[in-house]
Amino acid sequence: MNYETILYAVTADHVATITINRPGALNSFTAAMRREFEDVWRRVREDKQVHAVVLRAADGRAFSTGADVKAAVSENVLGSDQVLNQTDPGDSLGPRANRVWKPVIAAVHGLCCGGAFYWINECDIVICSDDAQFFDPHVSYGMVCAVEPIGLSYRIGLQEALRIALLGNDERVSAATALRIGLVSEVLTKEALWPRAHELAAMIATKPPTAVQGSVKAIWESLELPRSAALAHGFKSCLIGNPVAATELDVAAARAAERKYALR
Repeated sequence: MNYETILYAVTADHVATITINRPGALNSFTAAMRREFEDVWRRVREDKQVHAVVLRAADGRAFSTGADVKAAVSENVLGSDQVLNQTDPGDSLGPRANRVWKPVIAAVHGLCCGGAFYWINECDIVICSDDAQFFDPHVSYGMVCAVEPIGLSYRIGLQEALRIALLGNDERVSAATALRIGLVSEVLTKEALWPRAHELAAMIATKPPTAVQGSVKAIWESLELPRSAALAHGFKSCLIGNPVAATELDVAAARAAERKYALR
């Protein structure tokens, strides 16, 4: 597929970079972007050269403002004009919905609101620049705010998700507050955002792919299980994945190597 709404590149360090590329429309998504994300996540999932992913957006005022309401007039972002055939955009946009278990680092700048949470809610690590602002305007426009905050509640907790959902356009979460409530794990200058996201992805990409992807899969799948079942599922994932991961790494050499680390 030739992409028109996103950019895709893979570098020699096994990092794939997906760039949401509609800056003139605040990087909002359309039905066409849904189709392109379905395709790009399939590529990421199947390409053995990709070990980690950076998700970012073209430079401008926004990471994304969600669905493009202007484009929705001519093309239904829900995929069909028939109610029974409509699907949630998150089914196309999010890595987990597309069964991608390779780690995804989101680099957020500027406005991030509404349907943009489809991406944020399914990324493994989210970092942002100091100009980032997070909010959800649905209720301010007379729309039920449900899917995005439900997904968000697994990341930041119920009260914070409800506050974002219910205050709509009347309040925005700053980068500093996003860090405090656990929506992001790091705040940087805008100039440092993309290099830092790639740096994190590249560090993860050096580790055995089976160990990394098995960890991502086990942890995300555990969210849908009761605690005891989640722990049992995690143990089973270790039994299955560890023997394979051991073939991808000289374990003795890794244990003997000098340890270098960053203190966060």
